[in-house]
Amino acid sequence: MSSAVKTKWKAKKWYSVVSPEVFGSIPIGGIPADEDWKLLGRVVETTLFDLTGDFTKHYIHLYFQVYRYDEENVYTRFKGHELSRDYVKSITRRKSSKIVGITDTTTSDGYVLRVTGLVLTAYNCNTSHKRAIRKIVFQTIKEWAQRSTFDEFVKAMVFGDMAVDLMTRAKKIYPVRKAEIYKSKLLAIPTPTGPVPAVIVTRRPT
Repeated sequence: MSSAVKTKWKAKKWYSVVSPEVFGSIPIGGIPADEDWKLLGRVVETTLFDLTGDFTKHYIHLYFQVYRYDEENVYTRFKGHELSRDYVKSITRRKSSKIVGITDTTTSDGYVLRVTGLVLTAYNCNTSHKRAIRKIVFQTIKEWAQRSTFDEFVKAMVFGDMAVDLMTRAKKIYPVRKAEIYKSKLLAIPTPTGPVPAVIVTRRPT
C-alpha cells in the first residue's frame, strides 16, 4: 500500500451502523468515510442470524440503506431481503413444481415494495394448479400489506409468519412442501404528497 493510500485511509472516520427500529436499533458494524455526506445511500448487508443469534436464520440476507447520520452513527432503513441461493437450491427437489410470484404492493402506511413469493409443491402439478397457487401468492402478499404497517410487513416477511400463511392457503390447492417469501425490495416511501421513489440522493452539500 502506497503512502498516499495509507494517508487517505487514515483520514477516514469510522461510524457505527445502527439497524432499523424494526430490528431493534442496535449496532451492527462500522463503515468508514472521509466525508460524512458520502455515507448517504450506502447499503449494508447482514443476516437475520447476525441480528438475532438464531443460526437457523443464517440464510436470510438483509439489506439496510443509510439515510441519516450524526457525529458517530449512521441510521438505516430496510431496503430489502433475499434468501441465499444455497438455501433455495437445498429445498428444491426434482419431480416437484417451483412456483414463483412477483408483485408490487403497498402497506397500510404507504410504503411500496416488490415482493417475491415462492411455493414448492410435493409433486409435479399441472398448469391450472400452478396458476391457482400463483394467484394465492399474490393475494397473500397483498392482504398482509393492506393490514400491516411497513414495520409489521417487514417482520412478517423475514420472520416467516407470511410464509406460514402462504403455505396454509396453497395446501388447499395442491400438496405443498415449502413456502417462502423469497425476496423483497423497497420501491417507494410515503410523503405528504404521495409515495416517492426510495432513492437516497448522494451529493456534496452546497
